Order: sequence, then C-alpha cells, then structure tokens
Amino acid sequence: MQTFTDLIASSPIMAFVFVALVYALGEVVGTLTKAWVPSVFVTAVLFLVGYWTFFPKEIVSIAGFATPFTSPICIYILITHMGTTISIKELVKQWKIIVICIAGLAGMIGLCMALAATGLVDWNYVVSGLPPLTGGIVAALTMQEAAAAKGLEMAALLAIAMYIFQGFVGYPLTAALLKKEGSNLLKGYRSGEVKLTAAAEEKTAEEPEKKKLIPSVPDKFFTSAFALLKVSLVALLAFYIGSWTGISGAVWALILGIVFTELGFLDRDILHKCGCFNFICFALMLFVFDGLKSATPAMLVQILVPLLIIIVVGVLGMGVLSILVGKVLKVSPFMAFATALTALYGFPPNLILTTEASKALASNDEEYQYLMDTMLPQMIVGGFVTVTITSVIIAGIFTGFLQ
Repeated sequence: MQTFTDLIASSPIMAFVFVALVYALGEVVGTLTKAWVPSVFVTAVLFLVGYWTFFPKEIVSIAGFATPFTSPICIYILITHMGTTISIKELVKQWKIIVICIAGLAGMIGLCMALAATGLVDWNYVVSGLPPLTGGIVAALTMQEAAAAKGLEMAALLAIAMYIFQGFVGYPLTAALLKKEGSNLLKGYRSGEVKLTAAAEEKTAEEPEKKKLIPSVPDKFFTSAFALLKVSLVALLAFYIGSWTGISGAVWALILGIVFTELGFLDRDILHKCGCFNFICFALMLFVFDGLKSATPAMLVQILVPLLIIIVVGVLGMGVLSILVGKVLKVSPFMAFATALTALYGFPPNLILTTEASKALASNDEEYQYLMDTMLPQMIVGGFVTVTITSVIIAGIFTGFLQ
C-alpha cells in the first residue's frame, strides 16, 4: 500500500506544493508576529518536523530544486547580485562594520578555545564546530571532511549539525536586535532629528551624475532573460577565477558584482529590477532547509549538549567583543551585535531578517525605505565579511588543529 510519503515522492507537483506551503507558513507567522518570530526560523522548524514525519528526504530535489540549480547556480547568481546592491563607496563607508565583525569572530573563537582548554567540551568538538559557527556550508563541509579523514566520526557529524542548527539561535536573536535598532532609528526620524528626504536626495543625486564606462541598455531591451544573462556571465567569470586562484569563487562573485556594477555592465539591484529576486531567493533557501534532512532525533541526542555549549559560549564571546568594539567606534550595540551574528546564517537570511523587521516597524513606504537603506548595507557587509571570507580562512586553519 502506498504511503503518503511515497505519494509525495512520486509527484513533483505535490512535493512543490508542500515545500511552498511550509515556506509560506513561515512567512505568515513572521508577518503575524511582526518578525519577533522570524519566518526562516519557523520554516526551518517545519521542515525538521516534516523530515521526522512524512516528508521524503529528497522532497526539495523532487520539487525541482536540486543541484546544480540551487547550488552553485543560485548561490553564485545571488552573491553576484549582492555586489550590485552595494557600491565601493559603501564598502569603505562600512569599515566600522568590518572591524566589528572581525572583532566579534575573534571573541567567539577566543572564548570557545578557552572552553576547549578547560576540557569541559571535547577539543575536537570545539575545533570542528567553530568554523561552521563562524560561517556557512563551505566551512562546515571543510571541517566535516577533515574530521572524517582522521576517523573522528562524531566531530564530523557535529560540524554539519552546527551548520544546520546555528540559525535557530541566530534568527530570533538577530530579529530582536534589528527591531530594537529599527525602533531607535524611527524615533529619530519621527522626532525630526533625522531627515529622511536628505538621505534619499543624496542617494538619487549621486547616481545620475556618475558616468559609467559601459552605458545602460534601453529599457525596452531590459528583460528578465537579458538581466539573468548578464548576472550569470559575471558569476561564471567569478567561478573560473576562483578555480584559477584557489580563492573561493563566492568571494570573487561579490567582488565582481561590485566592480561590474561600477563599470555599468550590471544594473544596480539587478535581480529586483528584473523581477527574479524573490524566486531565486526562494530556491536558495530551500537548499539551506534541505540540509535538515540528515538531522535525526538520535543525532541530536548524541551531540546536543556540546553543540549548545559551543553555540552559547561562542555567541556570548561574539556579543561581548562586538558590542565593546562597537562602543569604541560609536556604533549602536544592537547593530554591532546583529551584524556580527550574520556569521550564523549569512545571505539571504540577513536580507530576509532585515526586510521583515523593516516591514514590521515602518508605518509607510518612506520609513520602510529609510530602515532598509540604513540597516541592510551593514547586514550585507557583515554577512560578506563573516560567511563569505573569514569562515573559509578559519576553516582552512582549524583543519590542522584536529587531533
């Protein structure tokens, strides 16, 4: 007799309906709670419950979101798109965030290594868990492979589990920090201390006057296919440069996204402009949630205590140092800690969390745009520094620490 799981597995359309339903329910909860319960957190929980009950393990692939479309295609396209949302001037402008994020990672690593020295948590657990905690899937896979090569089965398991579950702490904590930061920003705006129109005029005044080496194509030729072609060409170049240099192609994708936007080849915020952003973001998030399929209840029981200890101690160390450095640099403690926390999830959750918080707090479109223009560049830079670059470097170093 065919089970419900078998029925879903045999029907790509039904599989698509279920993954879309779970994703939509997460967004509904995020909206109803005004982002206090982030949609990505709810969706992750629902996927986890689904995998433990009636979801086939490959439901995301069955629904049509299999590799290589989700990874590396969507990843490279979206990271390239990130480069189109922030200018070189903006990167220089956000130097404080870069310093704060690096300080936060230093605080996380320092306190966790001190924990390992006490013997309270196994040394190999800390070493294998820290790089994924400071970044994304590349760091997690690097540590998993290194631990497995040394026969450290549980350490390899913890590396992947850390990648899967770190967001469960990062999502709600970041949501709370962004809502607090956004509330403070709106108080300044509504009281008249901050002039919203001044920031908007400055932004619009800069762009038209700046001449591009490559002129924009007429609007009548700018189609979704044309935009995706341009983004994918830059992403392809980034992929090959990454292969040639040994430096992650994702790093090059963001750098080239910025460069080609400055040159005029890529349009500013190109995926939003062509209407493709939301779907590609949806596909990439499904790839992230697909990682939950390997997380069984038995797996959680085995590594739950060391996993939680490493996360709590790491986040504590990150919070203390990022806030202290933020205070020195005159960055609010809420924004300082929130940007450092992007290490726990990266992109696109940093974008989604900022969008949800801004929507929940703003009473009109102008306030929403003000919050996004103020908070999003900082969150994007934070994710770039922690997940895209630093975590890969940390993983490369920590593979030599396994015993």
